[in-house]
Amino acid sequence: MQPYEERLTAPRSWWLVSLLVGVAAALIMVPFGTLPLLGGLVAGTAVAAVVTSSYGSPRIRVVADSFVVGDAKIPVSALGEPEILDAEEARAWRGPKADPRAFMLLRAYIPTALRVEITDPQDPTPYVYVSTRHPEALAAALTAVRTA
Repeated sequence: MQPYEERLTAPRSWWLVSLLVGVAAALIMVPFGTLPLLGGLVAGTAVAAVVTSSYGSPRIRVVADSFVVGDAKIPVSALGEPEILDAEEARAWRGPKADPRAFMLLRAYIPTALRVEITDPQDPTPYVYVSTRHPEALAAALTAVRTA
């Protein structure tokens, strides 16, 4: 069985926005001279890039007997059947169908997702919603671990 791993990288446009934040910081520093202007450019870009990287890069993994989504680690034995969601269905589960008790790792810039019921009666979380670019592969990995 192959373990599954995916990193949800931020879109290129977010990196462009990070650069524009640096330019805005540099423009704010124009009245103070050239050196503060360069400092504003470097510092503004760096801070925006760190924020983009940390928010835009969560990891999704299926390793051993666990489903690791961001910081959450869920035993596969506590999961039901995975449901692959296309763009339209994923949008519905992010909005009107969503349960506020659900664990959601959603990124609006990724159109497809996977929804997995939590079958543990002790857990009040009804399901896990995960934005993923490869929902079929993730569902196959979860199913393979569950049946093994």
